[in-house]
This record gives sequence, structure tokens and C-alpha cells, in this order.
Amino acid sequence: MAFEDRSDTSDHVHNIRKEAIQNFEQKGFPTKKEEEWKYTSLNALLKNDYSVFPKNDNSIEFKDVKKYFLHEIDSFKLVFIDGVYSSYLSETTHDGIDVCLMSAALNKPKYKILIDSFYNKIADKTESLTSLNTAFATEGAYINIPKGKIVSKPIQILNFATGNEAALMLMPRNLIVVGENAHVQIIERHQSLSENEVLTNSVTEIFANKRAIVDYYKIQNDMLSASLIDHTYISQKQESRCSVHTFSFGGKLTRNNLNFYQEGEHIDSTLKGVTIIGDHQHVDQHTLVAHNHPNCESHQDYKGIFADQSTGVFNGKIIVKKEAQKTNAFQQNNNILTGDKASINTKPQLEIFADDVKCSHGCTIGQLDKKALFYLRSRGIPEKEAKALLMYAFAHNVLDTVKIPEIQKRINKIIASKLGVQLGFDL
Repeated sequence: MAFEDRSDTSDHVHNIRKEAIQNFEQKGFPTKKEEEWKYTSLNALLKNDYSVFPKNDNSIEFKDVKKYFLHEIDSFKLVFIDGVYSSYLSETTHDGIDVCLMSAALNKPKYKILIDSFYNKIADKTESLTSLNTAFATEGAYINIPKGKIVSKPIQILNFATGNEAALMLMPRNLIVVGENAHVQIIERHQSLSENEVLTNSVTEIFANKRAIVDYYKIQNDMLSASLIDHTYISQKQESRCSVHTFSFGGKLTRNNLNFYQEGEHIDSTLKGVTIIGDHQHVDQHTLVAHNHPNCESHQDYKGIFADQSTGVFNGKIIVKKEAQKTNAFQQNNNILTGDKASINTKPQLEIFADDVKCSHGCTIGQLDKKALFYLRSRGIPEKEAKALLMYAFAHNVLDTVKIPEIQKRINKIIASKLGVQLGFDL
């Protein structure tokens, strides 16, 4: 295997990789025969002959990618171009916190204790694409926020694909450890810069210790030649608060596997997302919240707007173990189909083994309210703008909980662009 010839990892990591590739070789790529992949096929993507370790020049200028940064605010930045770290575009730090490279953390002795304690500990070792990433990933973000630290500015993780390869497969691997009473905000984006095929298979492990606060934002607005399979695993300790907002607007195929594991009492987990797609795009949102201890909460709210011949999938699972009494779990998935050939497959699930809980789930699939549309048009609003206002209002409550105003403005602009209108308020 290609990774066998690479000497840039410790024996410990090498053994992890060896086990991972053995698991992937046994299972292979997932197919629609598997229940978890029933509505999402990878067949079209796997016809390409992907390069895993690109050899071409991957340098780019900031002016060519500035629009993809959240440049309105000061931030730390970890930038990767075709999977290779770009020191020119990045801003890292070791001043009280570690915002640096996964490759450095895997190989330097001073990080050994943290790597041994956290690396590959909550990633699903039975999931074939996670195993593929574990076997081949050589780079990504390593973020360690010690006890009591409040990070002064957000951290951006940006992965660019130049298109210098005819077809490229990227395997970013991120490890984020947030100490007791620490607070961090992270923004993640994957962006292709050409129409050449790109398949990104990303894995992120996040550990939130006691009373830690983690706000994570995923902005997915890629080209139709790019596909993303994202696996995010989050372990939360007592009284921690973690939120993940996922905004899916672009790409050929997007699959988000978001897994929360609550390992303590009085934990709050928030999962929210907005999907607006058209053409033949496909977005699959898979969520899992495992309530393992009492007195915890989780809130899921996903909105989808599907046009043309696009396809959406929502498969959300809440598991409440017998010990997890006094759990309060909410899950909602609402969808609007604006195209006659658009479709959505939604499957909210509850598995409850405790008897003193408050749990609810539901989903809706429909079209725009004709009475509301008539009301707006009777007030002189053109049909296109009226529909856009209704769709914006439909998705807006997800934006209400975004804690970085510049992200709210950026997402508002993307929504307006997707809906094809100029909305009459500040963007």
C-alpha cells in the first residue's frame, strides 16, 4: 500500500493505519445494499481514476481565493492546497494554544500523550470510508485548546483543490481537543477551483471536556465537479456545549455523517443545517446523538429546499440509553420541493430505553404555502421575490443561532444567490 512506504509516522500511528486499511479492504466502498447508504450511491464517483498523492505544483495566490475566506474578521487560518499545507496562506499559533498541523502532532514527541489519548479514539473503526481516511490521511488540522482558554478569534480550516490533477481524492484528517472551561469557534470549508473531479473524504474528531464550548460551522458551496463525504465525531464531557451548523449549497454529492456522543451529565448538543440545491445535486445528512447519561439535551433542526432534479436525504437517529433519564431530545426535518422531479428521503428515528424522558421527532415534505404566496403577491410583491421571501423565512431560524455575525451575512448572501433574488434587507 502507498502508506506503507511513507516514513513520516510513528509505529503507533503506523499500526493504526495498518488495521484501518485491512478493515477497508474487507468492507470496500459502501453500496446502496447497506441500510445507512440506501438512498446514496457512490457508483458514479468511483468511475474516476483518482490521484491520492498529487505530484503537480499546487501553489495559488491569495487574490484567487480571498472570496472563500471569511476575510471580514481576524482569524487563525489553516490552509491546505491539494492536501498540502500552505504556510503562505495560513496563520498558526503556539501562543497558549496549538493551532497547527496534524503531521507535526503525529510525529513530534511533545504531542505523543495527546495523540495516544485522542487520535482515532472516537472515529468509527467499523465504517469503511472512515477507515480509508485513517489509512491514507497525511495532513489536516491539529487544534488543542488547554484548560480555561478562550480563543480570541475564530479558526478557519480551508481545503482547496486546484484541479491540476485530472481527478483527485483528498483525505484531510482533523483532531480538535478543547480543554475544561475552554471555548473555541471553528469554520470549515472545502473548495474546488476548477471543473476537474474532486472527491474529499474527510474525518474530524472533536473532544469537548468539562464545561467546554465548541461552535463549529461547515460551509459547503462547492462546484458541481466536487463531492464531499464528511465524517465528524464529537465526544462531550459533563456540562459541555457543542453546536454544529452545516450549510449545504453546492457540490455534486455531499454526505455529512455527524455523530455526537454524550459522556457526562448536563450536556447540550445542537445540530442544525440548511440545504438549498438544484440541478442533479445530492445532499445526504446523517446524524447520530447518543444520550448515554441523565439530564442532557440535544436539539436537531434541518431545513431543505430542493429544486430541479436534486435529491435530499435526512437520516437522523437519537439513542437514549436506560441510564439516560431526564433526557430532553428534539429532532425536526422540514423540506420544500420546488421542482416536480426533486425528491427527499427523510427518516427521523428514536431509540429510547429510558422511561423518564422528553423526546420528539418529526418531518414535513411539501411546497410553498399558496395562501401565504397569494398574500404577498396581493401586496405588490412579484412572484419570484415572494417565493424567495417565503423560502428565506422557512430557513432563517437555523441562522438565528449562528454566533458569528459575519457568517450570518455570508450565508444570507449565498441564500439570496441560490434563490436568484436581491432580498430587501442588509446582507
